[in-house]
Amino acid sequence: MNILVTGGAGFIGSHIVDGLIGAGHRVIVLDNLSSGNPRNISQQATFVEGDICSADTVAAIFRDHAIDVVNHHAAQIDVRKSVTAPVHDAEINILGSLNLLEAARQHGVKRFVFASTGGAIYGEQQYFPADEKHPQQPISPYGITKRSVELYLEYYRAVHGLAYTIFRYTNVYGPRQDPKGDAGVVAIFANAMLDGAPTTIFGTGSQTRDYVYVGDIVRAHLLLLDRAVGSEVYNVATGMETSVNDLHIVLSSLITGGKAAPVYAEARKGELDRSSCTSAKIEAAFGWQPSVELRDGLAKTAAYFKEHR
Repeated sequence: MNILVTGGAGFIGSHIVDGLIGAGHRVIVLDNLSSGNPRNISQQATFVEGDICSADTVAAIFRDHAIDVVNHHAAQIDVRKSVTAPVHDAEINILGSLNLLEAARQHGVKRFVFASTGGAIYGEQQYFPADEKHPQQPISPYGITKRSVELYLEYYRAVHGLAYTIFRYTNVYGPRQDPKGDAGVVAIFANAMLDGAPTTIFGTGSQTRDYVYVGDIVRAHLLLLDRAVGSEVYNVATGMETSVNDLHIVLSSLITGGKAAPVYAEARKGELDRSSCTSAKIEAAFGWQPSVELRDGLAKTAAYFKEHR
């Protein structure tokens, strides 16, 4: 299949590109390199440097490459930036996504795969771990934009027949991770520890996240393409809560032998206190389960950053 991966020079997107190419698909990468790295892009992919916010650029890709599937990862990903610049956040995450949806509708795309969020979209959870039916009450503009695109996807399915799959990721980590956005804490801590620089924890450090290894994310995408499924939403998560304090302890033990101690600072607005999601639905549908334990995944990630100093 011809698969368009937006944000394919980024952390998660580039791993998905590698997985898709390894599975024999032809991949077209669209990325404006505002946060992506051209070194992440497989030489076997067709790379278009451009912006999803340009309707003309998007239209040209669909016209020239006979796209079968859209795999949409391009986004403004920083929760804190969305709080300070919500208009900019919406321009990219909502209007850019609509450019892709319109092009997909016009060119008869078979499926639209959307990278959503399993943390920010649920807001402060009412129960743990959250399933896909948990109320969606985002407390950040970033979460609001992700939920908005989910609603647009259902509109395009109902009115235009565009099939979709929504993957709600929890906090993804692994090699190539960029130390930006809410999920960048692993990269931030690892790089600081390797530099011998202070590591800052905002708030008490008791806040929890559900950390899922990027290789497990790629497996979810490959399993999807092997199955004829309807338009559905799936959490891609471990169901495990890990506090920022505990994450710091594990990384410090791996990188500094436990010598790195955190510095605490005031908590930041728009961040959740606790977050975790269940992957029971995707397990039932695809047989997907997380396969990489947190410590093992952190060890792989730390080794990558050591090698790429």
